Amino acid sequence: MKTLILIPLAALWVGTGAVAQERIYRCGNEYTNTVSEAQAKNCKLVSGGNVTVVQAHKPVAASGTRVAAATQPGQRVDAGDQRAKDSDAKMILESELKKAEARQAELLKEYNNGEPEKLGPETRNFQKYQDRVAELKASISRNESDIAGIRRELGRVSSASSASAAK
Repeated sequence: MKTLILIPLAALWVGTGAVAQERIYRCGNEYTNTVSEAQAKNCKLVSGGNVTVVQAHKPVAASGTRVAAATQPGQRVDAGDQRAKDSDAKMILESELKKAEARQAELLKEYNNGEPEKLGPETRNFQKYQDRVAELKASISRNESDIAGIRRELGRVSSASSASAAK
């Protein structure tokens, strides 16, 4: 008899623990569960779901003297740091250009001047072949525009690095 009474009480206790949750208030982009703070900032009560908030950590400088360059708006970047960034950007762009040019060579070889070799199912279904030829042509066009964009960006980085070196 005692176990029959304890089981409903335990279920009631577990159920109310899961439902009982503090009220959460939204104050712009911040959340709080402190009523007095919510009233002071005219926050709105969040309803209809659980809220998970992860606190962000502020960046800590490795040497303890300065944080990454130009973390605040209007703050100047050290000329040496800028040259290093420009050099890194140029190396990355050059490697991307090499990859895009290699991809272009592969596509052109496969395209074979508009007459690529037919693959297995394409020998019986000419529409599949035409679709693949059209897709190859579109890929070649996209890749050409990618290469042109990378070259433009390389030109910008090169001119920016030469301008910063002149200062």
